[in-house]
Amino acid sequence: SSTKLEESLLSRLRAYCRSYVYTPEEGFRIPLKLILSMTTAVIAVYQVALLLLVAVVPTIQIVRAGMTKDIVVLLVQFGLVPSENPAVPSDMEKELGTVKYYLWSLEVCYICSLVLCCLLTCAMLLRTLVMHRNNLRALYQGAVLDVFYKAHILRPSRRAIACWMSFAAFQTAFTCLGLLIQQVIFFVCSVGFTFLFIIPLQAGTSSPLFKVVQNMWPFWLTLVVAVIVQNLAAHYQFLEQHPLRKELTNRRALYIFTYLFFPINVLVGVLAGVWRMIISGLYNAVHFCQLDISLMNRGVETFDPGYHSYYHYLKIEVSQSHPVMKAFCFLLLQAARPEGSPGLQASNVEEGIQLMQAKKATGSRGRFQQSRARWWLAYTLLNNPSLTACRKTALCDPTANGTQLSPAKP
Repeated sequence: SSTKLEESLLSRLRAYCRSYVYTPEEGFRIPLKLILSMTTAVIAVYQVALLLLVAVVPTIQIVRAGMTKDIVVLLVQFGLVPSENPAVPSDMEKELGTVKYYLWSLEVCYICSLVLCCLLTCAMLLRTLVMHRNNLRALYQGAVLDVFYKAHILRPSRRAIACWMSFAAFQTAFTCLGLLIQQVIFFVCSVGFTFLFIIPLQAGTSSPLFKVVQNMWPFWLTLVVAVIVQNLAAHYQFLEQHPLRKELTNRRALYIFTYLFFPINVLVGVLAGVWRMIISGLYNAVHFCQLDISLMNRGVETFDPGYHSYYHYLKIEVSQSHPVMKAFCFLLLQAARPEGSPGLQASNVEEGIQLMQAKKATGSRGRFQQSRARWWLAYTLLNNPSLTACRKTALCDPTANGTQLSPAKP
């Protein structure tokens, strides 16, 4: 059983890591607009990271190189640097080395947090490619509710065209802003962890945080015992387990327990609220550059400008670049060409061309496969929900889409 559990955990971990890696698949091509926006975002991440590195790290190095004993004495008097005898300053050589070590630690924390932010941002951009492929596939099949929280008609509109034009710029801006937010958060967290845990452990001294936790051990013990008691009581006293179902029992005792543990649960709720705030802040900071997900709850997603831009961008891509329509147009262009002229290359058409054969088939079996593929194409054009909104009974204005009207016969 332990072996199966380890295998399941490993398989889940591999699947989770695989979901952040975009692997090309035959029959699907990422739209050129999205590739350009991702490329621009990656270049912008490199430029912003380089600016952050050049603006801060040399300054810290200059301050560390120019640190003098007079400044160290001032820091010792304020209690920022530990000293054996702060009232009577000595040669301050040891304290000077401590200050330089602190500044070096700041530099290391800054560089490590910047590298981590760049890696996370690139991982989120790759995740955007994976999610975009899944969203396009769902919308191509007409599964609108798998992507959006309510049904939408995938038609172009004034707002959709404006969002499509600004999508690449939005992706670049959100990526750079997310990188800055992550850098601030991770730098503060790394500095706090270094100066509250690592440096005191290296120096062999007790951290102020350790002292606070040590003095408050009755409080923490009470919370832990309360949580354990409630879970044990819920499992053994208030839950009656049957072979096929579970039922609630001892309701009177359950109400009494709920009343008695209310004050302690308030304290547990405060800690849970702080943890929720930290986790939600970290999650939103890491996923800030992903426009394919909303950082707001369902129903108010339209108030998220990044997701709003991506939503309308999807509408334009699906309504104007549907692969089945591309395959249909490819067949029309092939039929309109003379026999001797070279045909269109299959690489110029995206997913829908996989229904067709790249070369002219010979024999009865090849003609049968080609006929079946064309029948599937016609059936999809008639019944695909994402294409029904784009069908027209008559072309009202042929010149609007570039169609040339034939001259009237006398």
